[in-house]
Amino acid sequence: MSAPVLSISRRTRETPFTRRVTEAGVRGYTVYNHMLLPTVFESVVADYHHLKRHVQVWDVACERQIEIRGPDAARLMQMLTPRDLRGMNPGQCYYVPIVDETGGMMNDPVALKFTDEKFYISIADSDLLFWAKGLAYGFRLDVDVNEPDVAPLAVQGPRAEELMARVFGEGVRNIKFFRFALLSFKGREMPVARSGYSKQGGFEIYVTGSDIGEAVWDALMAAGDDLQVRAGCPNLIERIEARLLSYGNDMTRDNTPHECGLGRFCDTQTAIGCVGRDALLRVASEGPVRQIRSLAIAGDPVPACTRPWPIHAGSDRVGEVTSAAWSPDFKTNVAIGMIRMTHWKDGTAVEIDTPDGRRSAQVREASFI
Repeated sequence: MSAPVLSISRRTRETPFTRRVTEAGVRGYTVYNHMLLPTVFESVVADYHHLKRHVQVWDVACERQIEIRGPDAARLMQMLTPRDLRGMNPGQCYYVPIVDETGGMMNDPVALKFTDEKFYISIADSDLLFWAKGLAYGFRLDVDVNEPDVAPLAVQGPRAEELMARVFGEGVRNIKFFRFALLSFKGREMPVARSGYSKQGGFEIYVTGSDIGEAVWDALMAAGDDLQVRAGCPNLIERIEARLLSYGNDMTRDNTPHECGLGRFCDTQTAIGCVGRDALLRVASEGPVRQIRSLAIAGDPVPACTRPWPIHAGSDRVGEVTSAAWSPDFKTNVAIGMIRMTHWKDGTAVEIDTPDGRRSAQVREASFI
């Protein structure tokens, strides 16, 4: 029996880079914010080794931007997140857990501040635009909430800075981590941030205008031939090693930021105006009863984790694995899971029900990288 395929229609939007991604030999896609997101080129393992050694250009236009603009922009931003944004300066990027009125995670985006009256929210996979527009309308805020024609393109890997300097100038070397600058490409200004969904270092270019997308892609590829640049995408193995969470996989609206290990991004006492503040104040005082952890799973490479795998301690179910893969560098199966507080300490031995049978595993408080 042949494997099922993803049927593409106009409801699944292409990106400004889709034609170039196809030409680069993409082998798999997922759907993310109703858009195509590449998942593999040569193979997940080959892409992993290349990302860690060279430089890749990623089509991450699916990280849609919510632009919040107007006199009440800062107020709406604070309503969305329990992170205190009063210290956020223009040119900064903040990782901002977004919560609903119960304190449940709605999204885990990166926010960019241009001025007190203009922000971008670079979202993960959920329809956050509607939540933001609903709050703006319900509270009669003087603010415009929309999705601009902006398509992020990531440049990731240890040689990313050299490639970016060749295309955008030496000034990119001065951009600090989680900061951005407005740089020019062919006369068009666009935000360039030192950030990205990997631990290998790199940048995200907020390509302003679909019409110039292929030109930016082509310039990066032409400038990086001797750097072994190639098309890539967020890599499953590398992100699990780094414990980079995937909204919808490792956390949902049923989880609070504290359960997701994101408590350090919550200033619940001082984030006045956040719609989930009251609920999170209770969580912050009592502490979570379960939390995200990394795990090392023994044995041969595990199959794809397409549904949660129960975690057991004796006869008790104490959590579930939500992402897993074999790590060539660490020579073990690496995983991410939500585990009860009784078993989340570093080094705790547990067992996991995988599709190939029960495996022994060890809880890790820290990520692998």
